[in-house]
Amino acid sequence: MAIEQNNTTSKEKILKKVRQALIFKSKAMYSNIDLESNIYAQPPAEEAILETFARNFTIRQGQFIFCDNSFDFIDKLLTLVERKKIKSLFCAEPDIQKKLTESGINFTSNKSDALKMSVSLTGCESLIARTGSILVSSSKNGHIPTIFPNTHLVVATTSQVVMEMKEAIQVLKNKYGRNLPAMFSFITGPSSTADIEGKLVIGAHGPLELFVFLIDDTSH
Repeated sequence: MAIEQNNTTSKEKILKKVRQALIFKSKAMYSNIDLESNIYAQPPAEEAILETFARNFTIRQGQFIFCDNSFDFIDKLLTLVERKKIKSLFCAEPDIQKKLTESGINFTSNKSDALKMSVSLTGCESLIARTGSILVSSSKNGHIPTIFPNTHLVVATTSQVVMEMKEAIQVLKNKYGRNLPAMFSFITGPSSTADIEGKLVIGAHGPLELFVFLIDDTSH
């Protein structure tokens, strides 16, 4: 009787094992794993979500400025502009531009100037208290005003603060539905890297300074 030669390749052997695994599925050993509950320790009961964000944001070298209302925001922004001797800044968002125009703060919205500007002012989608992060998207700004300027100023409201990243993603889904922005990213503190001679370098791949102006909108 002729002996059947085994010409099965390694690829075919692997595919055969995959098919067998799909046909003869093993019983899950851990069927009761809870994948929904929060795995992180909760902040102290007396600490509000805004305080959690402010603490985690400043730990990561962000500069946090609380504003009682929109007028207080303009007042504190003017103070920062004068202190840092900012001649002009880049801003592409019409609602923020209106505030700047009314207060007499010089700005440009010309995209060709964005790469040359040292300061940018943008809004955001959410602030994440757990990590002290800022969620930004391309719906209002591209990546240029959040990466290239030396100083990135962010204006947000207290109603935009959420505890977890998954809540921030849900905010995006609720807001845009199926038309999600082409780009969104989380910013956690000023840009930094330890890849250069083993030293922590701030601003290596982005802004040297990151400010958040948080406007209280709970009473409005």
